[in-house]
Amino acid sequence: MLARIDLRGSALPGVRELASLLPRAATDIDSVLATVRPLCEDVRIRGAQAVREITARLDGVDAEDFAVPQEALDRALAECDPTLRVALEEAIARVRSVHADQRRTDVTTQVVAGGTVTERWLPVRRVGLYVPGGLAPLLSSVVMNVVPAQIAGVESIAVASPPQRDHGGLPDPGVLAACALLGVTEVYAVGGAQAVAVFGYGAGSCEPVDMVTGPGNVYVTAAKRLLRGLIGIDSEAGPTEVAILADDSADPAHVAADLISQAEHDPLAGAVLVTPSEELADAVLALVPGQVTATKHSERITTALDGSQSGIVLVDDLEAGLRVVDAYAAEHLEIQTRNARELALRVRNAGAIFVGAWSPVSLGDYCAGSNHVLPTGGCARFSSGLSVQSFLRGIHVVEYDEQALAGVAAHIDALAGAEDLPAHAAAVRIRQRP
Repeated sequence: MLARIDLRGSALPGVRELASLLPRAATDIDSVLATVRPLCEDVRIRGAQAVREITARLDGVDAEDFAVPQEALDRALAECDPTLRVALEEAIARVRSVHADQRRTDVTTQVVAGGTVTERWLPVRRVGLYVPGGLAPLLSSVVMNVVPAQIAGVESIAVASPPQRDHGGLPDPGVLAACALLGVTEVYAVGGAQAVAVFGYGAGSCEPVDMVTGPGNVYVTAAKRLLRGLIGIDSEAGPTEVAILADDSADPAHVAADLISQAEHDPLAGAVLVTPSEELADAVLALVPGQVTATKHSERITTALDGSQSGIVLVDDLEAGLRVVDAYAAEHLEIQTRNARELALRVRNAGAIFVGAWSPVSLGDYCAGSNHVLPTGGCARFSSGLSVQSFLRGIHVVEYDEQALAGVAAHIDALAGAEDLPAHAAAVRIRQRP
């Protein structure tokens, strides 16, 4: 369990080579495209009937209508455990607080007298938000998807989550309760690639959307890839992952628990400890088996920790550790060291950073106020987690008067000439005639 990779005693290689040495789950989206493509095409052509047949075949639920009725949403909220409802309300409040500060305002720049460019920030009109329901019904993902879309000003929000045979063919009651708390009334009991196809093409009572967001399995990700361009997407999400940069000041019980908590998501989940302390590594390895045995999902956790996507990386010092975690670009990065905040502010690549002993990833999954829909598979090198800005588009509004255009006409002549596009220059010069 948790193989060791020893990078001590020699110079670390470049970023790409270093990243290739580190444990990470392999997600072969191409391998499932042949399965997903005809499924999506079937939904495009036959609509609701295709969805019904696919859902019956894959989920064991045969429902004439996959739209969740309002009474089911109301019932889920009314029957929601009071403790869970309070927790959801607190999570919503904290996520709203953080995301409210992400709002963008229009900015007008006066380039020259009589010439301005205004950047307007407008929300997409309609979004489809996907909430997984496989190994775990992620009701917290309802909060993480819906809140930033609402704050962005998206006028039409639909949620899809897989039907559950144990719940009469409806999505998990906690997912429905979270939707009801957030005022989402358009919910569909459909999962996997077919849910993305429903959002992309429209089917039944679901009208096509402009954008699809939310985590999902490899089939959901493949469908996003296939439909990208027809719809916008947030990312091609892979298996979840955590990296922990820790020194000998870290509590090994905390480190072991945090590795295990992420492995609980999925047998493909990645859990990586990076440390210059062999003593910490030994202590964590000694504690992991007992903690795994004591938890509910020990089988999937063991599979994840035994897999090639998890391990302990030994480095010479924390400077080397910083290079390693930057190369890894984790979805979740914990810093459990002395001067943890100082080190955290030097990290360049991570989806979210959790600083110190009292900021575990579990906090961010639920109640930190941050968003837990984050880039995986090293994509944090170039992309961000879900936010209000994910649902906004910047549009430039250009307004020049006659004198301002005349003042730049010669430059347009020169540039259009260099690109051999004389009609571009002519479109300006025609406005300069007496």
